[in-house]
Amino acid sequence: MAASPSAVLGLDVGERRVGIAVASLESKLPRPLTTLQRGEAFYDELRAIIETEAVVRLIVGLPRNLSGEATAQTQTTQAFVTELQSRIALPVELQDEALTSKQAEAELRARGKTYGKEDIDALAATYLLEDYLAGQPEEAA
Repeated sequence: MAASPSAVLGLDVGERRVGIAVASLESKLPRPLTTLQRGEAFYDELRAIIETEAVVRLIVGLPRNLSGEATAQTQTTQAFVTELQSRIALPVELQDEALTSKQAEAELRARGKTYGKEDIDALAATYLLEDYLAGQPEEAA
């Protein structure tokens, strides 16, 4: 198990890949972790991350259009969440992911280094996790 007492995972769900970020509930500093391919091994790989990182909650990015309305990708993500909840026994919360992928791509481009779609997905997951944590009340010490 990881050294942190507990953590949350952010998932940026796409058709082929899921970007994953992690944050300790103690430090509340999210960081990109990896990108997993959706397919046969996805849930086994996700369970391994959950165990290694001592994850207690999953935060899934919910895509919407700029007006806040549901899109085809919203429905795809909701179907993913239904399956996720049937396979992983952890609380799942949805977090608006408006523009996180565009923000991630802009940051990676600004760094001036080569990057791939996997890097965008993992960084987008970091942003949605950051937004989720910013909206959580401070816990009493």
